[in-house]
Amino acid sequence: MIRAAIAARPRAEVQDDPEVAFEERHVAGNEGHLISLMVYRPTATSASLRPAILHIHGGGYVIGSAQMATPACAEMAKAMDAVLVSVDYRLAPETAHPGPVEDCYAALRWLHTEAASLGVDPARIAITGESAGGGLAAALALLARDRGEYAICHQHLIYPMIDDRTCTRNDPHPLTGEFIWSASSNIFGWSSLLGHAPGLPDVSPYAAAARADDLSGLPSSFIAVGALDLFLDEDMDYALRLTRAGVPTELHVYPGAYHGFEMNVTADVVAQAKRTSYRALKRALYR
Repeated sequence: MIRAAIAARPRAEVQDDPEVAFEERHVAGNEGHLISLMVYRPTATSASLRPAILHIHGGGYVIGSAQMATPACAEMAKAMDAVLVSVDYRLAPETAHPGPVEDCYAALRWLHTEAASLGVDPARIAITGESAGGGLAAALALLARDRGEYAICHQHLIYPMIDDRTCTRNDPHPLTGEFIWSASSNIFGWSSLLGHAPGLPDVSPYAAAARADDLSGLPSSFIAVGALDLFLDEDMDYALRLTRAGVPTELHVYPGAYHGFEMNVTADVVAQAKRTSYRALKRALYR
């Protein structure tokens, strides 16, 4: 049902914006497949290297595409005066963990490798994502930390989907998960990614970042979530654990906001959340 609904949506076309150049590139994945990357670059001349943002789209690990985020990605690249790369990772259940996070890692590797040709400062590469994209961004931060190959300066997580155990809690939050992304959707998404039922022992933190025992050494972090979002508890807990691990962390909880609330463009809370998010991301990229 969920996958059929998303398939019916038209793909977002690249906007004709003279201030942002767009190109699609391809990078080899670790299984010999090609991964599409959507690259957005401000057209204005810059006297110095720009920061970069690796964007990971949402969709519960089972739906969505990098192309659908084109308007938002182009806007962010322009607002941050940054090169933005959005990765079209493979979706579950056809590709279960670790396929999606490895695709994101390949995109991070490409961004570092091509930093000079893109005019990017490799010391200022941030990662961001919404929902499952936020979950993959959090997992990617852990993977990059542990492999020690490619630096990330900041993780910017928008209502991230990071804990499969939310599906199996005996005391679920009584007021969350009624809109957009429900408990049943969550079970489907996690089961698809993991290849088995959620909540079992020994789930990798590179699949569900909240499973990580050690959060020390991660980059500065920003987490935003709505008070009615199914992911409220797991996101607040992750933020608390980050602070206990000594990671500079900013957490915002928006009252009355549900999962994907930014799609309601008429609500005041959307404008507030966007301003706060952009300010935090700019601080991280230009400090």
